Amino acid sequence: MSQLECFSIEGDSHRIGRRLGEFARPHFDAYMAQSPTWQQLRRWRGHPFVAALRAAAVTAFPEYVAELDGMARGLGWSADDLFIWNCRGELIHRTADGCTTLAVATASHRAIAHNEDGDPYLLGPGRCFLVDVKPSGLAGFISRCYPGSLPGHTFAVTRAGLAQTINNVRIVESAPGVPRMILARAVLDADSLDAALSLLRATPSASGFHHTVGCAGDLRIVSVEATARRSSVLQVHGVYGHANHLIHPAHAGEAQIVTASSRDRQARLAQLLPREQSDVNDEALLRALRDRAPEGLPIYRDDPRDPDGENTLATTLLRIENSGVAMRVHRSGHVVFERFVERSYIS
Repeated sequence: MSQLECFSIEGDSHRIGRRLGEFARPHFDAYMAQSPTWQQLRRWRGHPFVAALRAAAVTAFPEYVAELDGMARGLGWSADDLFIWNCRGELIHRTADGCTTLAVATASHRAIAHNEDGDPYLLGPGRCFLVDVKPSGLAGFISRCYPGSLPGHTFAVTRAGLAQTINNVRIVESAPGVPRMILARAVLDADSLDAALSLLRATPSASGFHHTVGCAGDLRIVSVEATARRSSVLQVHGVYGHANHLIHPAHAGEAQIVTASSRDRQARLAQLLPREQSDVNDEALLRALRDRAPEGLPIYRDDPRDPDGENTLATTLLRIENSGVAMRVHRSGHVVFERFVERSYIS
């Protein structure tokens, strides 16, 4: 199994975006041509709601809109079309972005483990990659990237010590706020867990994501369900699991789509997660994420007939220590990337 490529980028927002586009360009046109999601999104060209989303994004985070515009240039695509692609969760409520996240926070162990599930087309060589980004004047981060998408909506570790993983939640009520993928990207430039939580609580979101966030030097790991209505924050105690639908009490009754896969994975996690803190270790987390289930739809997804049109593309283990985060990425049971990301940036 070959190693997962990790490209280095430095500079301002537009340069970072342009390089992201250039790295993705060899595969992007073919990826979009086969994507049923893109076929549905094209009808949103010129729509006033898209203009409202862009206006909200420019007001709150002009630097990430510049990053997207630079990416469009690197891809050879129009900036308007690429913005629509990065608003797919706001415009189509049932997108093929899955994922399962586990988190553990005990006196001796803090870690986040995550299956990144998505379009099986992206299993092909070179179609996804890692980036080591060093923005001018900011901490910088290492993130998995989908072609044509902002970093931050998969899994990432920053030099401020943050670790973030994202789960898609299928909210059916969007609002003219900041698109969720821009909000997830903004977390990567936060300089502490409290700063990340403040951002997620205070920014008017256009739809919804589930964020699992921890930070080196901070004992907390948090589960954040951020929707257009509200942000709910729960601190993890012991072991916690989350699939692709809202489960916090604060969101009871909020309209959402719960797929059979998400429901089965959430139920299976309740069976698999260790009950005793002494049984919690990295291997127990990875074993749960590799589970194929004796009945129902599995956590590890490799069926080409998966009802959500998703397969597990990668698994990551992010072990949070006092001085940084140990990041390990697996594909098909093999370690394809491993690095300790030191907490070297303190505001």
